[in-house]
Amino acid sequence: MSLTGLDAAEFLSQHWQRRPLMLPGGLSVPSPVSPEELAGLALETHVESRVIESKPTGFDQQEGPFPASFFTRTFDYPWTLLVQAVDLWLPRTRSILSAIDFIPSWRLDDLMVSYATKGGSVGPHFDQYDVFLIQVSGQKTWRIGQMCDRATPVDTQGGMKILRHFVEQDRHELGPGDVLYLPPQIAHWGIAEADSITYSVGFRSPTIAEALYDLAIELEAAGDTTLIRDPALSVSTMSQTIDEGYVESVKTQLQSALADTDLLGDWLARYMSQPKYPEALELSDEQRVAVFRARRFVNGDRD
Repeated sequence: MSLTGLDAAEFLSQHWQRRPLMLPGGLSVPSPVSPEELAGLALETHVESRVIESKPTGFDQQEGPFPASFFTRTFDYPWTLLVQAVDLWLPRTRSILSAIDFIPSWRLDDLMVSYATKGGSVGPHFDQYDVFLIQVSGQKTWRIGQMCDRATPVDTQGGMKILRHFVEQDRHELGPGDVLYLPPQIAHWGIAEADSITYSVGFRSPTIAEALYDLAIELEAAGDTTLIRDPALSVSTMSQTIDEGYVESVKTQLQSALADTDLLGDWLARYMSQPKYPEALELSDEQRVAVFRARRFVNGDRD
C-alpha cells in the first residue's frame, strides 16, 4: 500500500515540516472503521475518546468513556467523535500505516479516527505534530490558516485550544480517498459537508522543553551529580546582576553535558519509541476487549 502521487524524496525535501500538500485520490482505505465500531470503542475505559459538539456559542467537548445510551440519543447540534490509537484496538487498521512507511516508525504517534455529522468540526486550531488526513467517507472542507506558535492567542474551552483569530490562506475539499498532509503549527479548520469518517495519522514532534525535561530525568536516574562550576571570579563580577561571563560559562557546561553522543543517542532511542498507551501493548490482539465491545455494539447489544 502506498500514497498515490507522492514522491517520497520530493515530499521530504519540499513539504515535510514545511508546507501542506494535497494528494487527490492519494489512498483508498480497505475495510474502513464504521461509526458503530468507533462508538463501541468509545465505551471502553482504556480507550481515549471525545465528542465535540459545534454549538452556536462555541465548541463543547466531552471526554469518554461514554455510556452506550450516549450514542442512541438525538444530538441538537453537529458533532464529531474522535477515537485515539485505533491502530492498537482494531489491528486491521494497521495496514494503513504501510502507506507512510518512509517515515520511521519511531516517529509515529497513533492513528486517530473521527466520525463527524454534517457540520461537525473541532474548530480552528493547530497541532504540534505532522499529520496525514485521509478522507475515508463523506466530504470535508479543510481551511488552511497561518503559522502559529506558543504566543498565538487561543481560547480554552473544556480543555480545547480554539484559535481566537483564523486567517484563511488556502482551502481544500476532500472526498473519499483524498489525502491532506499538514506540518506542525499550521492552523487548520475542518468542517464536515456530510456525515464522514477521517483517518489522522500523526507523527510526534516533541518540544525542546519536553525533550530537555525527559533528558534531565534520564541524567538524574543515571546518577549524574556533576555540579555547575563558577568561572574565574573577581570582585567586580560578584554583583547582584549575573555577569555575561557567568552565562557563557553555564552555557558551555550544559553543551558539554550534551556532547556525549552515546548517551544522547541511547536516550533519544528510548524517548522517541515510548509507547503512547503502554497498558494497551501489554494485551494481545485477542485480549483487547474493546474490539469485542465494538462488534457487540454493531450487532445491537448496547447494554
